[in-house]
Amino acid sequence: MNENYTIGQLAEAASVNVETIRYYERRGLIAQPPKPTEGYRTYSRATLARILFIKRAQELGFTLEEIANLLELGESPCREVQGMAAQKLASVRAKLADLRRLEIVLDDLLNQCAVNPDQTHCPIIESLQPDDNNAP
Repeated sequence: MNENYTIGQLAEAASVNVETIRYYERRGLIAQPPKPTEGYRTYSRATLARILFIKRAQELGFTLEEIANLLELGESPCREVQGMAAQKLASVRAKLADLRRLEIVLDDLLNQCAVNPDQTHCPIIESLQPDDNNAP
């Protein structure tokens, strides 16, 4: 397999847009190779691996800022990386709990609509309106 890639080849190999690579360079997630006196900049397989790492981490829900921290921790003790992953897991669990609560509320509202004898008033719309007792 090719050891060096032009930016277009790198983008294709990583299944990203060329602008994504430039953005990662501006963010400091990957290094921009020096421009030779003639020809095009070339990127190494290590850069391709780094981009694939970034994309996989994004799929797992990590932000680019968190990914930058993970990349910095690459040579750090596992305990530091574990701490960051534990924080992400706690965040995911909190979001799941919020989504479960939302599911229950929406399910209840849909059930109220299904048995609503007065089709001129919608329980969903009414639930979104401010309570007169709590109005400012």
